[in-house]
Amino acid sequence: MLGPKAGPATGRRPRPSGPARDGAATTRRQRSDVTDRETEDRPAPAADAAPPADTARSSDAVRSAAARPADLADAERAAAAIVEAAMAESFRDGDESALAAAYARWSALVHTLALRSLGDPRDAEDVTQKVFVEAWRSRTRYDPLRAQLGAWLVGITRHCIADALEARSRARRAEEAHAAQLPLPEEDATARLAESLQVADELARLAPEPQRVMRLAFYADLTHAQIADRLGLPLGTVKSHIRRSLGRLRTRLEVNDGTH
Repeated sequence: MLGPKAGPATGRRPRPSGPARDGAATTRRQRSDVTDRETEDRPAPAADAAPPADTARSSDAVRSAAARPADLADAERAAAAIVEAAMAESFRDGDESALAAAYARWSALVHTLALRSLGDPRDAEDVTQKVFVEAWRSRTRYDPLRAQLGAWLVGITRHCIADALEARSRARRAEEAHAAQLPLPEEDATARLAESLQVADELARLAPEPQRVMRLAFYADLTHAQIADRLGLPLGTVKSHIRRSLGRLRTRLEVNDGTH
């Protein structure tokens, strides 16, 4: 008797059905519940537990990188100090290349200090030149152990600025003294001549006796008593002639000035 006919071979196991399938699902749920309970019962790591070795090495690298710029800055400052000390020694020994290097490095500072105190760019340039000339001449008195070269140049700058201010004050005082000794400007000769001609014209309009009295007073510069003796007139008459004539002359001159 032939059995049931076999189906094609697919390579997959037949899926259980009915009670067998329900039992497998129950088993999987039970395993999941056991895993969850084991996870909840597992103790949490301590807060102060040491980090893994890889994390510690990474933190050390970060700290080293952060400290590296400060180390570089210190190294640069140390190198600059060595260069400046060598420049100062060469400057004191009379090396002209050290003078050129010092001028290139500090001339701007010297010029700024001079300009701030004097307010004149040309005076500031003169002071800058004088500072380095004076520093070069007195270089044998410079002691690198007592002061840095830049500080020593700043000290010379202050002295040169003070000398420039004092020279400016002396020049101003000399100008004021010279101006005080100058004579006052003379009156315009043309104006004096015109006034003399006008007075002479007004005197010619007077009566003969007052005219003679006024001419002696104006041109001979005689006193009232001398005029009275010269003309044989009473002193009171001479004074009256002069008073009335001066009044007329004053009035005529004011009228003539008003017409010009």
